[in-house]
Amino acid sequence: MSRLERVLEGNDPAKTIKIGLLWHSVSSGNLGVGALTLGNIAIVRQVAKRMGLAPHFVVMSMRDGDAPALLKDEVDVFVIDSRTLLSPAGFWKAVGDLDCILDIGAGDSFADIYGAKRFGFLWLTKMMAVSRHVPLVLSPQTIGPFTRWGYRQFGAIALRNCDAVLSRDQQSLEVSQALAPRARNEMSVDVAFMLPFTDRAAERGGAKLRVGVNASGLLYHQAESGNNRFGLSYDYAKFTEELLERLCTRDDLEVHLVPHATSKTDPTDDDNRLADRLAAKFPSVIRVPAFDGPSEAKSYISSLDFLVAGRMHACIGAYSAGTPVVPVAYSRKFSGLFGLLEYDHVLPMSGMSVTDAVNFVLTSLDEREHLAQAQKKGMKKVDALLDVYRAVLSDIFSGTLDKRRAQQAA
Repeated sequence: MSRLERVLEGNDPAKTIKIGLLWHSVSSGNLGVGALTLGNIAIVRQVAKRMGLAPHFVVMSMRDGDAPALLKDEVDVFVIDSRTLLSPAGFWKAVGDLDCILDIGAGDSFADIYGAKRFGFLWLTKMMAVSRHVPLVLSPQTIGPFTRWGYRQFGAIALRNCDAVLSRDQQSLEVSQALAPRARNEMSVDVAFMLPFTDRAAERGGAKLRVGVNASGLLYHQAESGNNRFGLSYDYAKFTEELLERLCTRDDLEVHLVPHATSKTDPTDDDNRLADRLAAKFPSVIRVPAFDGPSEAKSYISSLDFLVAGRMHACIGAYSAGTPVVPVAYSRKFSGLFGLLEYDHVLPMSGMSVTDAVNFVLTSLDEREHLAQAQKKGMKKVDALLDVYRAVLSDIFSGTLDKRRAQQAA
């Protein structure tokens, strides 16, 4: 066995690097959150292998889901709650045992939109890492919004003390630069583009086109309740049903209902329950069962000829697997991400009626080869943007090795 093989198996303690994956998840029913974890691990392993390092991961987050656990026996898991956060033998000690921390903020949670408690947990864990002098990197994520004074002030303090802050869209970069102009602010892109999967593209192009519809339980419930807190100009529930009705009348298509975020405890944010309802109303559709994990979902999506999706990470899975996709935007993270990639096939939040929105999707279905070419071009930019993140990781890991050498010399 070569030295590199021994290193990669973790048999060389001097080359093992212990990495905290803060605000990642191994059990979220929202597969997008798990995609961030698996995508980030894949990137870290690339960089570590190139440097001859063996990464050991500790996933650190709240107990956040009821899905089958990912990465069993491959990572350690530290559960953050009020008790472990306040106990000296809890989070404080766990952080001190790490070489560095990669904090992904659950993708978009370092903001004021989820309330004071969630912000407080995300902020305090960052500051505890800083106090323990453990290198802290904000992995590519949405930064902000911080619309209120107190959140802006505390957010700025945390950003200024990070070793690097990576944004996954231009608006987030501008927020970070404004609050912490002297920080190492870098533009990258969502790490879920690197989610591993089994390519099933050979299943495309059959006698009937395989058209996937990821109907969002969250957006559907908002439309039914009349709340519309995301400000869509059209009724999402009516859009979904009219789209399915028109797709199901075509004998050249197979329509696949593809859930991507499920919850056994929250029916208002569950694609699975919605898929059951829609399958009962449109019996000709293929009701895809809930997936065991994000890689399984992406693998299935890679077998489709086309996808329209309300969950952003279902869109990212399709985009990176070469499946033509129409993302259904409901927040600035859609325009930020896909605008960065110059992909203009996103269903906009405003200026659309139900009929306009349905026609937008059907036109895109007819133009799917054009969408596929745009995605292929965009993936080159994705790789270049992820190289920025890889360079940051390389610097952080090199600093860890330098620190060890200094300690050994002393």
